[in-house]
Amino acid sequence: MGASARKTMRSLHGLGHIYANPKEQLRVLGNLFDEEKWPCFQDKVEAATGTRTLHSLAPAVMQLNLGKMCNQRCGHCHVDAGPDRKEIMTRATMRECLSALDQASSFEVVDLTGGAPEMNPDFRWLVEEVRARGKRVIVRCNLTIILAHPKYKDLPDFYRHNQVEVVCSLPHYSAMRTDAQRGQGVFAQSIEALKMLNDVGYGDENTSLTLNVVHNPSGAFLPGDQQNLEKEFKEQLMRRFGIRFNQLFSITNMPISRFLDYLWQSNNLTRYMQELVQAFNSSTLPHLMCRNTLSVGWDGDLYDCDFNQMLALKLNSGAPSHIRDFSLEKLTGRTIQTHAHCYGCTAGAGSSCGGEIADAT
Repeated sequence: MGASARKTMRSLHGLGHIYANPKEQLRVLGNLFDEEKWPCFQDKVEAATGTRTLHSLAPAVMQLNLGKMCNQRCGHCHVDAGPDRKEIMTRATMRECLSALDQASSFEVVDLTGGAPEMNPDFRWLVEEVRARGKRVIVRCNLTIILAHPKYKDLPDFYRHNQVEVVCSLPHYSAMRTDAQRGQGVFAQSIEALKMLNDVGYGDENTSLTLNVVHNPSGAFLPGDQQNLEKEFKEQLMRRFGIRFNQLFSITNMPISRFLDYLWQSNNLTRYMQELVQAFNSSTLPHLMCRNTLSVGWDGDLYDCDFNQMLALKLNSGAPSHIRDFSLEKLTGRTIQTHAHCYGCTAGAGSSCGGEIADAT
């Protein structure tokens, strides 16, 4: 691999880019709202609910970022993950997460993300430990990791054996649109990996093996209707490749990290943010993922959601800041940290790690 190719695989963090700094990202978004005189997110919440703050419920989902290491470097990635990132969750921190699971029966799901969570050397151990506790396990798989190295090729069998729900990234059913966002050759590898998952029973309605596909737009616009997209994806993937899956999750790109940089470089930041503000839908507020999710960083720090995690917006209002200090009482009813990026979850039909959350306005 030449020097230019290596450079394209480097993260914003590795390049020393200004948007690798969460404070700078928040400053840029905040200044934009001041310049355009748009209502801040808290104003919208107050107009809809009578209060400027959102509060959490008892956490039902523990989402763990197992590290920022990834075999891909996608242009839209809000995590700024890539092959050059070395941050990774240790087994000691994983044990602290398991201890929290044991303390709170409200947790139903453990959602494993990254980077590529499978690259964490203790990934399989953690999956088995969580499954032994009777919790649902979701893994957010970029698909190409299955083909990245011989040691990952048995992942479909491992998932099947442990009844892991696989949520996989596939921006589009065409090679051109997928590769434009995720890298040259990613689409072909993704199709091969999907076939491997189908071969062990994933996506088959006659099995309990769930395979869901994540679609996010390849440009500076909101996703289309999730139901229509799911129908289209199912028809096209079956007709072209014989691939089946259960559901499609349509997720809005967040103005964070690499997608923020894309918006800035393409002169789309103001227009995109205006679109998010104008598409605010108050009916999404009760269903936001921050309401029932506890997001745990690779180092054990706690956040309301994965997006807040990438902007270094830790929990506040007296809630513990690290998983080792877990307290269900202090976490339930906490005030949720909000900022301009939250418009991304409340635009149109809303957006969460499980796709749309409300009817579009």
